[in-house]
Amino acid sequence: MSQHARHNSRKTLIGFVTSRSGDKSIKVTIPYKTPHPLYHKIVNRQTVVHVHDEKNEARIGDRVEIMETRPMSRLKRWRITSVLEQALSTTDVAITENDVAASVPTKTTKS
Repeated sequence: MSQHARHNSRKTLIGFVTSRSGDKSIKVTIPYKTPHPLYHKIVNRQTVVHVHDEKNEARIGDRVEIMETRPMSRLKRWRITSVLEQALSTTDVAITENDVAASVPTKTTKS
């Protein structure tokens, strides 16, 4: 199997940088909306993953695309492929769950 085919089969996700936890390490929040199984109300959910940022290019609030990769450390299983949008502010202030939930598309299931 060629190396390109193997890399293309890896998962990619889009999320927001919520924390810079050290050199070459960030936390990315992947928000999504899903209906409640019984009550069918749309519920905001989020997944937080630890990501390897080789060039230290991502800042808090940036929208980034990440790719699944081999384990880099105890928690890091993802790496940055690209920064899609730069954050508007240049200060390092953590963003809240409400800010993330406001920009999330709805993921619905058909029953």
